[in-house]
Amino acid sequence: MDIRKVAVIGGGTMGNGIAHVFAMQGIPVHLAEMNRELADKALAAIERNLERMVGKEKIDAARKKRTLEHITTFTDVAESVEGVDLVVEAVPENFELKKKVFSQIDQAAPEAAIFASNTSSISITRLAATTSRPGQFIGMHFFNPVPVMKLVEVVRGLDTSDRTVQIVEQMAERLEKTPVEVADYPGFVSNRVLMPMINEAIYCVYEGVADPEDVDAVMKLGMAHPMGPLRLADFIGLDVCLDILHVLHDGFKDPKYRPCPLLVKMVDAGKLGDKSGEGFYTYD
Repeated sequence: MDIRKVAVIGGGTMGNGIAHVFAMQGIPVHLAEMNRELADKALAAIERNLERMVGKEKIDAARKKRTLEHITTFTDVAESVEGVDLVVEAVPENFELKKKVFSQIDQAAPEAAIFASNTSSISITRLAATTSRPGQFIGMHFFNPVPVMKLVEVVRGLDTSDRTVQIVEQMAERLEKTPVEVADYPGFVSNRVLMPMINEAIYCVYEGVADPEDVDAVMKLGMAHPMGPLRLADFIGLDVCLDILHVLHDGFKDPKYRPCPLLVKMVDAGKLGDKSGEGFYTYD
């Protein structure tokens, strides 16, 4: 199956990044958002990122123009999936919201279309079961910032067909990414390993072991991490980290995944990291 046209549902940080990389490879993209304001904001973000690439001489102005010409924005989800071969869902990390989206697109997308979720932790098998095509349902977990990060976790649900896996892995390679196939367990590999580390770093602050700057300095200088875990948590979004930890805790019933009370309190206070201007650090 040749992927000739793609729909991306959700134009936030991940969604606009995913649309960006598909369009960069000359693949027409239908980018769907809730309203015109959000759709325009998503397209503006893509244009800014492309302009940054031009400034760094990674692409030229002509390729930037061609990339933008391959993106069409929609405010109607059902309309956006008409005639596409692949749908990539990138809405917030909430099962009921994703279920609602897949219910809409399942009725409108072509019968042969593959559905992929960019979820970072929710069960692919559970999401697939909300559609009429579990064999054509897969996890395609990109990493932020999408145009830069090379990994795509390809998550096989219980009923995902070998053909679907093969098509999606080939598509990831076409996007100049490295696909890594993983089984459908809470958090997959990336967040099952990463989130307990971030959570433990938050416990270090909570228990007064060290302040955020020193925790991050230890991990950067001692463990050669490019970014400290608390700075990374702010970058990901503390609300997203909390959501993923809840999925891990609920899925495994293991207390080692219990979110640190400080993380819960910060999210309750609206201190979400980069997106809100304050988390473990303060941002302009």
